[in-house]
This record gives sequence, C-alpha cells and structure tokens, in this order.
Amino acid sequence: MSNKTIKVALAGAGAFGIKHLDGIKNIDGVEVVSLISRDLDKTRAVADKYGIQHVTTDLADSLALPEVDAVILCTPTQMHAAQAIQCLKAGKHVQVEIPLADSLADAEAVAALQKETGLVAMVGHTRRFNPSHQYVHNKIKAGEFNIQQMDVQTYFFRRTNTNALGEARSWTDHLLWHHAAHTVDLFAYQAGEIVQANAIQGPIHPTLGIAMDMSIQLKAKSGAICTLSLSFNNDGPLGTFFRYIGDTATFIARYDDLVNGKEEKIDVSKVDVSMNGIELQDREFFAAIREGREPNSSVAQVLPCYRVLHQLEQQLQS
Repeated sequence: MSNKTIKVALAGAGAFGIKHLDGIKNIDGVEVVSLISRDLDKTRAVADKYGIQHVTTDLADSLALPEVDAVILCTPTQMHAAQAIQCLKAGKHVQVEIPLADSLADAEAVAALQKETGLVAMVGHTRRFNPSHQYVHNKIKAGEFNIQQMDVQTYFFRRTNTNALGEARSWTDHLLWHHAAHTVDLFAYQAGEIVQANAIQGPIHPTLGIAMDMSIQLKAKSGAICTLSLSFNNDGPLGTFFRYIGDTATFIARYDDLVNGKEEKIDVSKVDVSMNGIELQDREFFAAIREGREPNSSVAQVLPCYRVLHQLEQQLQS
C-alpha cells in the first residue's frame, strides 16, 4: 500500500460527507472514486463538484468496485454498524463517523469482525484530533497538566428534525449515543479509564420520542471528574464548549480553537499539519492503512466509550 493512491468510496453526501471531501482535497495520494447517497440527483451534483466519477444510491455497488481500498461512512447513525460490517466483509478498510453504533451489541459486533479481518477500522471521534484537544493531550502526556474536572456543554437548537445545514433530516439524532459519545470518549482519552457514570434526562419530546435535555457525570480512575450538559433546546451559541480545569492551568476549547481560563488565545496552529480536525482524522485513517497499523480512535480503542453509554442508557431506562 506504500506509494499507491488510496481509492476511497464515501457514503453520505450530506453536511458531514462534504466536510470529509473538503479535508481529503488537502491529502496527497488519496482519491475519492465513488459517492453513495440516497438522492441520486443531489449526489450527482456533489460528485460533479468534487470530480468523483462513480455515483450510486447503494453501498454494495461501491463495495463491488475492485479499485476501492477504503470507505468513509457519513450516513445516519442507525446504519453505521451494519454498513461498517458490510465494508469489512467486502475486504475494505472503513472509517465510520461517530457514533460507531447506537447499541453496545452492535459496537461489539464491529469490533469482533475488525479483529478477525485485521483491516483498519476507525471511528470519527474527532475531538481526539482537534488541535485544541491535542494541545491539552500533549501537556498531559508530558506530565505538565492533570485534569481535575472537565466541564462540557453540548448545545443545539433542534426543536425540529434538521441537520447542520438546517435541512430536514430523514432520521432522528440522539443526545446520548451521538453527542455524549464525543465527550465520554474524550474524557477517557484525556483522564484515563472511566469508573463511574451517572445520567438524568429531561422530558421526552412528544413527536421525536427522545429526551431533548440530559445531564451526565463521569469519574475516571485517576479521580478526575466530568460534568456534561446536553440540550437540543438551547436558543443561543451552538456547539460544544469544553472547560478543562487542571492542577496547573484552565483551558477552554471551542472546536479547533483554544483559550486559557482568562480567555487569552493559545496558538495551536503548530500542533499538527492542519487546523481542521476532520482532515486530521482522515489523515490518520489513510496513514494507518499505508503503515499497516492500528489508528488512533480505532474501533478497539473507542469501544469502552460505548460500554459507558450502554450503562447510562440502562440507568435512564430503569
């Protein structure tokens, strides 16, 4: 695989698929050769813009192309595990957007098949790759910073079922299995194994059938704690804001940007080759394929996150 162009099929031409296409444009030796999405005309329009030759509404068509080495799945959450399994069974490396699954059993099934095939299978836990969080991770690894508490707010305004572009969605998003997954995994990545987890949720939405507000508490073996507040009801600044309260400093991360506790900007432009977390995630996927190694954010590495989400779901249902 060393010097040959890696040929990729990308499934899902929505808001997130386009973020991957924009990131991949900056990566040498990689070409997207097939685009899969449910609306053929919309998919064709995106494919034309990015110079992608093959367009289909069925993932199986792309998996049948012998030149395809790897697949990136940016499809609805409910399809992730089954499609990841489909890719691995077809002998293709796969990167699946977060979350890997919306049940522990499905996540474990993907992990078992990855082990059996030895193919690269990674999950888009982008926070591991954002320069802001990498900066904090490097400080922790160097022994210069230890988390005492992480305080995280994940806030959206989604009283109707719309995507990141404000377009109607064909599927229902989920605070626990999707949005909490980012923080649960990041907390374990930064502070170590999670040994305690609690959750409470607000009222269930009458038509969407999901909780629109949720609060989660986590504790790591190290003693560090994490408080996570999630909402689809927040009419204000949207997105996720991370406050790292440590023994030597306080850091606030907003996507790829980082400031200290006094809101003074920290330059993270030299942390990695790009300031775009999605592009960095894709670079890691392709590097792992070339080097025949396990990627950061592999299915095996993120599985503990889904175990915690499962425990929290059990608690919320009881």
